[in-house]
Amino acid sequence: MKAAALVRSFLAASLLLAVSAASHAGRSCEPYQPNANTVMKAMELALKTRQALDDSGAQVAFIARVGQDLSKYHLRYSHMGIAWRDHPAGRWIVVHELNQCGTAESVLFNEGLGNFFMDDMFAFETLLVVPDPAVQQKMVGLLGSDAPKRLHTQRYNMLSYPFSDSYQNSNQWVLEMLAAASAKDADIASRSQAQAWLKMTGYHASTIEIPALTRLGARMFKANVAFDDQPFDRRMAGHIDTVTVDSVVQFLEARKLETGKQVVVYP
Repeated sequence: MKAAALVRSFLAASLLLAVSAASHAGRSCEPYQPNANTVMKAMELALKTRQALDDSGAQVAFIARVGQDLSKYHLRYSHMGIAWRDHPAGRWIVVHELNQCGTAESVLFNEGLGNFFMDDMFAFETLLVVPDPAVQQKMVGLLGSDAPKRLHTQRYNMLSYPFSDSYQNSNQWVLEMLAAASAKDADIASRSQAQAWLKMTGYHASTIEIPALTRLGARMFKANVAFDDQPFDRRMAGHIDTVTVDSVVQFLEARKLETGKQVVVYP
């Protein structure tokens, strides 16, 4: 066995126990124990992603994963975080919001690339989007301040409306951090200010079509899904507007804030 393969095998075995608790973050509470093969894939993808981030020369990048199969909604990536280089150590850290085990609450996590890909992935694939240098510099300052907590709401809703601060989903937290980092004409200190700026600058949510019976079942049986923050007329018509990875990327592109985009896959 080659030396690199031996190192990877050791990493997989040693990480199995370490990641078992963390692997429940951001997913429902059915029993799930990552096996050696899953850990190996996650670590291989983490290594390839780290290399891609290093090669980009970026300090900050938006990073998305395929945690669920959302193809019926014409979406590929389910969850986005912010990857930044932790100076002076030089490690890449992912900051992201995770729903706690299917509950109605969320927590902000700071973790390595390996753990980011450990949450029962549907596909071992990631999207990296590098914002322009000015946004990167501002984001580094924000991540080192209390801004992540100020722009975070614990009340979690998988389908939260982008222009309401009643709830928040994980992609919405990233979007609101992006607003704070890219607003040149405003000092954004709260979620309501971030949302007002996003509306003014033309952010468009993704629309998910969900019929009434499906909405009723989701609301009754899932603590992390709510619809009462949605505009009444659109909700009654089954049009649910929410923040997705696609809508964040489209906003970056429309504002000409994206300087590089790359898909990294395993193998």
